Amino acid sequence: MAQGNSVSLSSKLGPEERAAAIARLKERELDVLVVGGGIVGSGAALDAATRGLSTGLLEARDWASGTSSRSSKLVHGGIRYLEQLDFRLVREALIERGLLLQRLAPHLVKPVRFLYPLNHRVWERAYIGAGMLLYDIFSWSGGRPPGVPHHRHLSKRQMLRAMPSLAGDAFVGGLTYYDAQVDDARYVAMLARTASSYGAHVASRVRVEGFIKVGERVVGVHAHDLETGEKFDVRAKQVVNATGVWTDETQAMVGERGQFKVRASKGIHLVVPRDRFQSTTGVILRTEKSVLFVIPWGRHWIIGTTDTDWHLDKAHPAATAADIDYVLEHVNKILAVPLTREDVEGVYAGLRPLLAGESEQTSKLSREHLVAHSVPGLVVIAGGKWTTYRVMAKDAIDAAVSALDGKIPESTTQDIALLGAEGYQAAWNKRRKIARAFGVHTVRIEHLLNRYGVLTDEILDLIKARPELAEPLPDADDYIKAEVVYAATHEGALHLEDVLARRTRISIEAWDRGVSAAPVAAALMAEVLGWDEAQTEREVNTYLKRVQAERESQLQPDDESADRVRLEAPDIVATA
Repeated sequence: MAQGNSVSLSSKLGPEERAAAIARLKERELDVLVVGGGIVGSGAALDAATRGLSTGLLEARDWASGTSSRSSKLVHGGIRYLEQLDFRLVREALIERGLLLQRLAPHLVKPVRFLYPLNHRVWERAYIGAGMLLYDIFSWSGGRPPGVPHHRHLSKRQMLRAMPSLAGDAFVGGLTYYDAQVDDARYVAMLARTASSYGAHVASRVRVEGFIKVGERVVGVHAHDLETGEKFDVRAKQVVNATGVWTDETQAMVGERGQFKVRASKGIHLVVPRDRFQSTTGVILRTEKSVLFVIPWGRHWIIGTTDTDWHLDKAHPAATAADIDYVLEHVNKILAVPLTREDVEGVYAGLRPLLAGESEQTSKLSREHLVAHSVPGLVVIAGGKWTTYRVMAKDAIDAAVSALDGKIPESTTQDIALLGAEGYQAAWNKRRKIARAFGVHTVRIEHLLNRYGVLTDEILDLIKARPELAEPLPDADDYIKAEVVYAATHEGALHLEDVLARRTRISIEAWDRGVSAAPVAAALMAEVLGWDEAQTEREVNTYLKRVQAERESQLQPDDESADRVRLEAPDIVATA
């Protein structure tokens, strides 16, 4: 069915769809153009498209290449915000957590259990227990079940049963509670695809280089396709700036001072093998600066985070040796057998976009979000947290809609499931039958269902046509070759780094950080994207330089040194 006449558009996001989207963006004025392809920008594009607005979405790099792929991978209310008495934010986040778990993305968002060790027998148990009770109450306040069990108090013996690797002198008892986790980068890629399936014209690797103004009004942007070199204009009645930590830079293009500033706070995470310590649950710890999470992540643990000011390159924040030592020092306070640098498989650093002005300490800065019509025709959305992206997106589009003519429907995204979600539970219940039908191990089918939902059928179709695509990637057994092909044909992956760092998480999960998988993955992508031998070699070499620079930056003593070393590796596509 032709796109112009169809109600439901293609869910595919490959090279042809990208070219078609750019052609449409050049042809006609949009109702809304969103700049920034992270979680909030992609969410805003879906919100606008599902209201019936003609919508565009542009991202200078890859989907979720900034903050949105480098989070703690938690969907949570934020226990620590209770202590700051930010009850409204916690309640809002917990309602969104339930919505994501049960309606919007049950294939991507999963419950995760945490232990909270206690060091004092009476007052601390009462204090933390009261906070946990409030957490549970807020999670029910949205009119639907929370989707996770309530908190429970545990004795010291029960704590050790749940986590035998706890140091016996590190606690006197504890509590257990639930939050949720998500593969953040995969979620954003699926969100952009979902927006496209509802009619949004989405394109990554397209940089906005300036705003078009008529008088004082913004009426569009000057865009640059970094893949082809073509420059073109996109006209829109309203432009939404959803560029996260780059908000100040984007606002400067308008020639106006923003109404608020965004301050970047660096958080780093370590990835270690699951067998380095024994536990059936995650752990949350208080530190002098923030909180530290130990999060189960497949065959790994994710441990983080830090919270420090960052004033250097925003595209590639670097973890230092001091950052890594800080995380290891704090997690080792509760482990019977301490972790060392040799136990660390992967490291990643991300930047939180915090609203500046409330405090000098980034850990105290607001996680609230703000929306402003900074100049006519331009809406700015900044701040916030990953979990509440849908509310942020709704608020941004509400602001854009207020300046449009006609009666425009309210947001419907509370009922719009992401691609792959509808029918997921039925597919999960049939996973053993599916495995037998395709001659694949059940664990592999479970892996695919928890990454693609019912779209797993499309992966299995690739394997049916080419059985060799069922083979795992070298030194990255959790991922198969078909996933690389699918990333390029359906998920908007244009470069090797997009696949190894974001469509899969090989860059942080594999001991060699994807060095062995890189040539195989590049060859598979070359078939789909038409790379010649020189381009394929360039993709591999650029990725290997990235890995080397990241490893070396993580040996440096301070941010300045780490930043300098990390930037020695070139980007596959220059964005500066």
